[in-house]
Amino acid sequence: MISNMPEPIETIENLLTELNIPFQRVDHAPLFSTKDEGPEMPGAHTKQLLMRDKKSGRYILAIVMHDKKVDTKALAKEVGVKELSFASAEELQELLRVTPGSVTPFGLIYDTEKKIEVLFDKDAWAIGKFRFHPLINTATLLIDRDSITKFFTHTGHTPVVQKIASK
Repeated sequence: MISNMPEPIETIENLLTELNIPFQRVDHAPLFSTKDEGPEMPGAHTKQLLMRDKKSGRYILAIVMHDKKVDTKALAKEVGVKELSFASAEELQELLRVTPGSVTPFGLIYDTEKKIEVLFDKDAWAIGKFRFHPLINTATLLIDRDSITKFFTHTGHTPVVQKIASK
């Protein structure tokens, strides 16, 4: 059976084009973690971590530089919860429609209930150009700060830019 549903990458590219948001696409072999070597690309090499507080049900999408080891205890304290743990594969699929290794802010198009809060580390934000997977890990979209801000506005998510503690 042939589906008329667009591929995940087409969904994001079509939306960005519709919103008049410029981006550049780089196709590559699958990248499952920030340790995987991909092609040379401009922009901040970041990782996106979806975390949750079991007690309150809050979800935090932290966007940090790829080599930062986030101090989840300090971050939990900063956001006013007791403990943060990483979201499960099921939660990634349910909330962002991605698999582990493909977490991306572009998945926020599926967070229509606004369950996810976005924290952007100051170090990454300062670079001003970013690399994010378009819901799959075989491509990367290059996008600048103004453009990702426009995307966040479209999804109804306002990122908080702050220094995220590291270990």
